[in-house]
Amino acid sequence: MLCSLVSNGQPQTPDRLELTAPWWSVTKTVLASTALSLVRDGLIGLDDPILDQPYTLRQLLRHEAGLADYGELAQYHAAVTNNEPAWSAEEMIQRLDGARLRYNPGTGWRYSNVGYLLIGRLIEQLTDLTLDDAVTQRVLSPLGLLNVRFAKTRADLKTTYLGSTLNYDPAWVYHGLLIGPISQAALFLDRLLRGDLLSTSLLQEMQTARALGGPIPGRPWITPGYGLGVMQGSIEGGYSLCGHTGCGPGSVIAVYHTCAGDTSACCAAFEVDTSEGAVETIVVGQLMQLLEP
Repeated sequence: MLCSLVSNGQPQTPDRLELTAPWWSVTKTVLASTALSLVRDGLIGLDDPILDQPYTLRQLLRHEAGLADYGELAQYHAAVTNNEPAWSAEEMIQRLDGARLRYNPGTGWRYSNVGYLLIGRLIEQLTDLTLDDAVTQRVLSPLGLLNVRFAKTRADLKTTYLGSTLNYDPAWVYHGLLIGPISQAALFLDRLLRGDLLSTSLLQEMQTARALGGPIPGRPWITPGYGLGVMQGSIEGGYSLCGHTGCGPGSVIAVYHTCAGDTSACCAAFEVDTSEGAVETIVVGQLMQLLEP
């Protein structure tokens, strides 16, 4: 288990030499932050239709655009299990019939990695930069994050905590897969939600969630929801969590922020061979220790 804590902006975990870890879908929160920096700078509006499509940036960020997800394809899971090279994005879209909307934008909710692939393309289009450079210039550098980058090859993942146990092509994560120290994931979310990058109004938009029903068995959520690139909802004790969980072959990462009164706390945890709920429960336990010593 890798775990890192931040309280009121101050790291609580002793400095140590940290291996990098795959951030899996925590990458979505970084992409959402990059997209919201474009809104901040007047390059696009949250409710503007994008890429000549009937959905808006807000709907893409909140998984309300009507898009399907390649995780629904049995052949995708088989190919990943067999350690095959990733399909091109075009082949994936073709196999998925990914251009066909499954519902009218804004009328439903369906988790879609394809939506975040499109967000990445939008960022490149509006900044005239590669996604790597746009994310670095607009989020990673302004927040003072170090040693965080996109994994491009299997060799990149050999340098992570999973080491030689993972023979995975990161191109299977079509929106991009960030890797970096777990401590940097905690600092990213803490600094983001403390207002170091976006305005209070944009952070409020980010944390305005679509409710997704009641408690999830085996996970700490009482009222889960999804905002703009963040999972947002209540847990026991009247606390509200904001952050993201991500999972990939053999590992799970969870990064969450909460606060009580004048105290804020953020925790990032990474573990192998376990469930999303198990890692989220560890994160919640660590946060409660900071808030209720």
